[in-house]
Amino acid sequence: MLKAKPVILEPIMDVDVTVPDEAMGDITGSLNSRRGRIMGMEPGEGSQTVKAKMPLEEMYKYVNELKSITGGRGTYTMNFSHYEVVPSNLAQSIIEKAKLTRKEETEE
Repeated sequence: MLKAKPVILEPIMDVDVTVPDEAMGDITGSLNSRRGRIMGMEPGEGSQTVKAKMPLEEMYKYVNELKSITGGRGTYTMNFSHYEVVPSNLAQSIIEKAKLTRKEETEE
């Protein structure tokens, strides 16, 4: 199996985040820190919608960060887009956790 050079895939989501104008800098920084790729922005009346692609893993608990940054005035939606290969450093971490879990299960 290892000769086939397997990879781990993760779901990537299309994310639209609507925030007040004054929170734009913090939101773009937040999305970038979560491995997000900003695809564009759409202006609105007193708000902006940021369109991004984000790994689903990074979206867990994002609502808490969004509320904190925008004072509860930001919203987001997400839809499945496609699968991508997990970066090698994260893949190695996933593999190590799986090995540890398997070892613990066999010891019980």
